[in-house]
Amino acid sequence: MTDQQVDLSIDLMGLHLKNPVMTASGTCGSGVELLPYMDVSSLGAIVGKGTTLNNKKGNPPGRLMQTSGGLLNCIGLQNQGVDYFLANILPEVGKLDTHFFANISGNTVEEYGILAEKLDVEGISGLEVNISCPNVKSGGLAFGTIPEDARAVTEEVKKHTSKKVLVKLSPNVTDITAIAQAVEDGGADGISLINTLLGMAIDSETMKASLSNTFGGLSGPAVKPVGLRMVYQVYQKVSIPIVGLGGIMNAKDAIEYMLAGATAIQLGTANLVNPAVGLEVIDGIERYMKQKNIKDIKSLVGKAHR
Repeated sequence: MTDQQVDLSIDLMGLHLKNPVMTASGTCGSGVELLPYMDVSSLGAIVGKGTTLNNKKGNPPGRLMQTSGGLLNCIGLQNQGVDYFLANILPEVGKLDTHFFANISGNTVEEYGILAEKLDVEGISGLEVNISCPNVKSGGLAFGTIPEDARAVTEEVKKHTSKKVLVKLSPNVTDITAIAQAVEDGGADGISLINTLLGMAIDSETMKASLSNTFGGLSGPAVKPVGLRMVYQVYQKVSIPIVGLGGIMNAKDAIEYMLAGATAIQLGTANLVNPAVGLEVIDGIERYMKQKNIKDIKSLVGKAHR
């Protein structure tokens, strides 16, 4: 099989991506930060660091630590706010020859709508809606843990944008399929899963929690079986595309997510280990397809269900 016969391109919510490899929010800034390490235009898409309505300082140190098979973080959505992003970061993002998704987080349903409207501009292909944030009006629970709240956020965003909307789900729920169905009913164009798993670490010397926020989000290889399970389950319940992430470190991991039902995948913790991992994953997927005599990568999606 020649190179020309291997088609890695995908359709994600009506957007043409040259391949299914995306970056995960919070692991490579706006994508510009990867330029010293790789040809960013080779990626299917970039998902930018989480953006909020106003400037957020984030949590104090320590807010990042390595665990067995994973990484704990409690960054706290540090960013300079959406207006700073539009004025200073988006012009640089626009120079990258790939799709860009803006990741947004709000404290209220209304904030999500304001963010969606502000970001309904040229240079942004779509929005990724993080619903793992505290729901102030419901007493501090994350929007992503209650189906009705998840649907309400999705509907609000859709009302204020012409862009494609991915909703990023929290795995810290009893039934991920109920949340997935709620955001699909709310008009989501696609689903990203999983976000990080809630975890903690304790320092036996100081006898205190290691992270300043006590709890943090666990990512990396340790969470991959959970992510795979949830993608597999959600694929059986919704008709919109799924972007799989959680512990993908190489091409083999990426292929497993696609077999479980993911149309595309995101690389998160892997970027922190090797900023050029995206290119390696793309090359690895292509080699796999040639070895298996697979002509079109789209044929891999959900194949583990057959």
